[in-house]
Amino acid sequence: MKKIGFTVFMFLACILFVFPQIGQAASATSIYLDGKALDLPKNGEIQNINGNVMIPIRVVVEELGFDVNWDKKTRTVTIEQSGTVIKLTVDSSTATVNGKAVKLAAAPKLVSDTTIVPLRFIGEQTGLKVSWDNTKKSAYLITPNSGSGNGTGSGENAGSGSEAGEPEQVPDPSVDLANVGGISFANNRLMIAVDKNVTPKVFTMTGPDRIVIDLPNTKFADTFSNGQMLDETKNGYLEVTEYPDVSKVRYALFSDNPSTVRVVLDMNNAKYYEVVNENDGIIIVNLDAVAPSEPAKPGGNGKKLVVIDAGHGGKDPGAISVTGNREKDFNLAVALKVEELLKQETDIDFVLTRSSDTYPTLQDRVKIANDLDADLFISIHANSGSASASGVETYYTRSESKALANIMHKYLVQSSGLSDRGVRTASLHVTRETDMPAVLLECGYLSNKSDNALLYTEAFQDSVAAGVVEGIKEYLGMN
Repeated sequence: MKKIGFTVFMFLACILFVFPQIGQAASATSIYLDGKALDLPKNGEIQNINGNVMIPIRVVVEELGFDVNWDKKTRTVTIEQSGTVIKLTVDSSTATVNGKAVKLAAAPKLVSDTTIVPLRFIGEQTGLKVSWDNTKKSAYLITPNSGSGNGTGSGENAGSGSEAGEPEQVPDPSVDLANVGGISFANNRLMIAVDKNVTPKVFTMTGPDRIVIDLPNTKFADTFSNGQMLDETKNGYLEVTEYPDVSKVRYALFSDNPSTVRVVLDMNNAKYYEVVNENDGIIIVNLDAVAPSEPAKPGGNGKKLVVIDAGHGGKDPGAISVTGNREKDFNLAVALKVEELLKQETDIDFVLTRSSDTYPTLQDRVKIANDLDADLFISIHANSGSASASGVETYYTRSESKALANIMHKYLVQSSGLSDRGVRTASLHVTRETDMPAVLLECGYLSNKSDNALLYTEAFQDSVAAGVVEGIKEYLGMN
């Protein structure tokens, strides 16, 4: 029994364009769900009402895996699935979804003890794709996750199709279609033969795992069915038994407008693949392709990892200097200079919390460092206070950061040439919540005319950046 999710069953919350005049059951009708013919009870025939094809809801819903209960006294249908309860009452234009009233366009109708609903409405309101073959008196329904095709489309194979009395889509005659001449699977490779250049659209789906290949502006060659299965609704499949990753290959005419053939690899598990299309008449999906190696995690090579944090940024300018300069710009300029110097250090890896004018939150900055299990965290700032305040300060919070603070401050004083305002403790988020030794450097006062005049010069920033790197190296024992 197939199970599907919330997307499909929501159509039940707003069903029903049933006309009050009930018509006659179409003779020898059939309903196909994902290509499988359903067993219809005597009171489960398809109805044709005023040109609208109506199908019995109970038959379809039960096949989809819903729990359906009928209260004869109140003439109420209750459908339950994944914690959602929907109640529909015959001849009532109001349904309930989890106790909440939902207005219906028309009330459900009861025909021979069976509630029936219009085929077109289902197709318009849900991910359950439907079509009607008036010649065969057959309804085709496809669940979103089935990947089946029926020649008129669905779920993975969503395409065109019409109800009785509804005009069919007409393919564009100006499009020169490519012919799909053959589909095969061997050596863990899917191979599709085409007679013109085709650019496939390939993607994956889960629940279950599938690889889907759409071939736009294509159709099955007239001779395709001579060598492979292809039924009257343009569906077919290949059984796969020798390869543990694949259970079946299915193919169908996905859409009539534009004409598109879809091929689906039913996978037993998710797997990396590679598409090879050299426009030589063969499209290959190679399941033996080797997945590219993931980039090495910083610090995962035995090197020490340092996180450099340029304070503020983006919407947060930080302090504003006496000349209107923004702290965030100074912080970033120094951080980028530190980055360039660290690139020359073969035994140190580094990560910047920001490399442009963006604003990672304080929590984001801490998370970056903690998730990477960094060895050091250095936050770069500029200070602001009274007009007379001048000099540099270094802050830390936890006792394990004191040794780092003392070393970094020594180099900050030397490289800046500004007065020494000392090493201080403060409960700052980035120095408090990080798991490694962490410090915050205040590289001068933007509120002081003399400090500010230096802070935005290349020479000052270069010198401070060099001091930051030297302090890191001494703390790590690399000097």
